[in-house]
Amino acid sequence: MSTNPSPAASEQLCYQNVTGSCAKAPYSPGPRLILYTLFSLAAVLAVFGNLLVVISILHFKQLHSPTNFLIASLACADFLVGVTVMPFSMVRSVEGCWYFGASFCSLHSCFDVAFCYSSLFHLCFISIDRYIAVTEPLVYPTKFTVSVSGTCIGISWILPLVYSGAVFFTGVHDDGLEELVSALSCVGGCRPLINQFWILIDLLLFVTPTFVMMVLYSNIFLVARKQAIKIENIGSKTEASGTYKTRVSKRERKAAKTLGITVVAFLISWLPYMIDSFIDSFGGVVTPSYVYEILCWFAYYNSAVNPLIYALFYPWFRRAVKLIISGQVLKDSSSTISLEHL
Repeated sequence: MSTNPSPAASEQLCYQNVTGSCAKAPYSPGPRLILYTLFSLAAVLAVFGNLLVVISILHFKQLHSPTNFLIASLACADFLVGVTVMPFSMVRSVEGCWYFGASFCSLHSCFDVAFCYSSLFHLCFISIDRYIAVTEPLVYPTKFTVSVSGTCIGISWILPLVYSGAVFFTGVHDDGLEELVSALSCVGGCRPLINQFWILIDLLLFVTPTFVMMVLYSNIFLVARKQAIKIENIGSKTEASGTYKTRVSKRERKAAKTLGITVVAFLISWLPYMIDSFIDSFGGVVTPSYVYEILCWFAYYNSAVNPLIYALFYPWFRRAVKLIISGQVLKDSSSTISLEHL
């Protein structure tokens, strides 16, 4: 019996005339074009939107603050998702094939996991920053300094990169799953299997910062509500020092609300994927490929959403983007331009 596929079947394989090739996704030209458009849009938004965030914060001196440095570093993680993860995942999702080699599959998975956890750790540190800013607005500048922010940024990058590299480049992620890997593997596939031990570690790394953020933001909004009541009671009788404190409190609460929305968007995007990974690990990969890809892109889109959130809620970001796009940032002393409504 011949091992070569028939011509009709060969058209549906990732690699024609290769024994053990994965089957291509059965999309017709119309749906294929729609999918490429949607996924390309996400990648473009993630790359250029987050690039604008980074340039805005690093260029304009008025935006140089511990919180904004954390936001810029978070944008870097989302930017790298758009550059190193989305384009290759797009081809895998639409074509149903991985054309970039087994080694890059491991690297791609490493980037995917590392940048996800990097974003999560950044958001956790931002929630700590906002908690201090709202509960102690007058002493906050002495507690959360630029050096403290830099330490948080370093942790948010080093730990995820070391963890994901150790898991995927040592091959421990599929220990004990050799039979399942052999049964599901094919030429042109890239869907790494994670054993139960590492899935539990993943969930712990995901749930712990998430729990911290939920507790902190709950307290933030309770404090903000109390402050709002006090401000209403003070009214026009507020003295000069009280007026300053009130202004600071309002600014910090507004920033906390915006970043709280960012946290909620992250959790909504990534939680379905994490739950599905848990189910697959303990249920033997029961999720169909197309559902897996949908959940992946639901998570990837989070990297494109964050700049849109900033554009909606941060007047300084809208102002900075206008200056960047108009080319005014190329002028001398543009870094000292005052961004109104900061």
